[in-house]
Amino acid sequence: MRHELKIDDRALSYLDFGGPGRPLLALHGGMSEGAAFTGLAETLRGRWRVIAPDQRGHGDSDRASDYHRDGYVRDAVALLDHLGLDAPVALLGYSVGGLNAYHLAAAHPDRISALIGVDATVEIRIPTGPNWYDFLDGLPCTAPTREELLAAAGPTAAPFIAHGMRPLPDGSGWRLAYHPQDMLDSIRACEGDHWDTWLASTCPALLIHGTRSQALGQAVADAMTARRPKTSYTPLDGDHFVPFTDPEGFHGAVEAFLATL
Repeated sequence: MRHELKIDDRALSYLDFGGPGRPLLALHGGMSEGAAFTGLAETLRGRWRVIAPDQRGHGDSDRASDYHRDGYVRDAVALLDHLGLDAPVALLGYSVGGLNAYHLAAAHPDRISALIGVDATVEIRIPTGPNWYDFLDGLPCTAPTREELLAAAGPTAAPFIAHGMRPLPDGSGWRLAYHPQDMLDSIRACEGDHWDTWLASTCPALLIHGTRSQALGQAVADAMTARRPKTSYTPLDGDHFVPFTDPEGFHGAVEAFLATL
């Protein structure tokens, strides 16, 4: 069920899939939204209560003034407080959401009982020159029709924006599930070395890795697993988008790890 809370007059929308199970806070990747975890929630139903916010600037949540880690973490803590979840919860994050999850676990270790990182690296360097996300620069946020938005993105980038597009409330057209400039700001704010943050938390952890990932190389994934105590590793045959191209493998890896807690 979808709910909303206000943080400094800004709406944070979230999905609470409910049920009697233990809470699992799930943070989606960039250019996505909480609904991306619907399949996972179904898999875990009865044992785990998946809570999946639309992180700031994504989905049905309002835009924010910045997209640095501190802001994302504050939103997650505000959601836990809003739900009255004082006891430690399990935490999952994919891609940018995984980076946010590492930072949340490091900043608030008393709130997190276990950590699942899904193809989220700790070494982020944004190269100069062309990048895969360049299509966002100048991409309109709205258009009279869904087809016009897809055409504006181009055939290569259209799959990135197709999921989650929705009609405008007044019926005048369609919008993306985010503002393109916000996504550029969020991507650029990720740059840096996050090793200290990854190593700062001590709860049990799982790293799920697409072995052909464009974002997380094998050497870094191996080092993340070896250097952090109580960290297990599950490789999946796929690229950075393996949670969506191999949902069965992704759901199974999460389910197996959670069963050990």
